[in-house]
Amino acid sequence: CELTHTHLSRKISGSGGYVRMSELVKVLYGGKRFGNHADEVWPNLFIGDMSVANDRYSLWKLGITHVLNAAHGKIHCQGSHDFYGSTVDYYGVPADDSPSFDLSRYFSPSADYIQNALNTTGARVFVHCAVGVSRSASLVLAYLMIHQHYTLLEAINKVKERRWIFPNRGFLKQLCALDVKLRKTSQVHFTE
Repeated sequence: CELTHTHLSRKISGSGGYVRMSELVKVLYGGKRFGNHADEVWPNLFIGDMSVANDRYSLWKLGITHVLNAAHGKIHCQGSHDFYGSTVDYYGVPADDSPSFDLSRYFSPSADYIQNALNTTGARVFVHCAVGVSRSASLVLAYLMIHQHYTLLEAINKVKERRWIFPNRGFLKQLCALDVKLRKTSQVHFTE
């Protein structure tokens, strides 16, 4: 994902071509525009909104064992260990849904949290923010890229099979930078 001021061109591995930021946005706009309060986007991995996160009964019905709150400490997203008790493991990321917010510093810790949780027998992970389309979706995309070795475009398409998402432009740029970094790392491994 080479960033240029005018075009924001994006090279997506495996496609042999370039995808512009505008084309990523077009992919994100496609598909269904409505969503449930929680959707399983990967086996035992859900993205959702604060209405489910704030309802312990809904989490129990879904069998949720781990909650990653991508809006920790924000209004209406006040989740904590105290709220969920001992039956649900909680991890909070104090992210703002602002293009200038550096969410990338949470990509690896959040991806590792999700991966470690999913490696636990019977675990089901709920990743949420206020609406479940930007912050939480960005962290799930990062998980798919880091631990499942998806490209950014592949990760977006995979999640969009089950849920409408729309990370803000700043998060898309950060995910694009992660995509480049991961592809460079994988190329080093393949050439050794």
